[in-house]
Amino acid sequence: MLATRVSTISLMIGLDKNNIPEKINWEATDAAPGIHESNAMLLALWDHRDKTGMSIDIWTKEMTVPEMNLFFYQTISTLADTFLRATNNKLLSDDIKNFAREFIEKVKKSEKAG
Repeated sequence: MLATRVSTISLMIGLDKNNIPEKINWEATDAAPGIHESNAMLLALWDHRDKTGMSIDIWTKEMTVPEMNLFFYQTISTLADTFLRATNNKLLSDDIKNFAREFIEKVKKSEKAG
């Protein structure tokens, strides 16, 4: 390993008898000490050899649709910021941000109509 420092992230997924996620716990060496709880997670990894993305998406039974809507809005907004830092392409980053705003507006309209 060439890294001078290693940071570790551990995920623990509690499953029911039907393998449906009930609990998502995580801890990280660079986070506040202790085990943290979550109701959803999205993990994206890039395989540079195959030039493909891999993802793991998990949510618990307790994750509500309104929470999922907000989670996706926040994730898309964060992706725009990450894309800008990684590529310095403000035009496309702004497009992603605009999509996120349109997304949450549609969510709000559908929640009012629902």
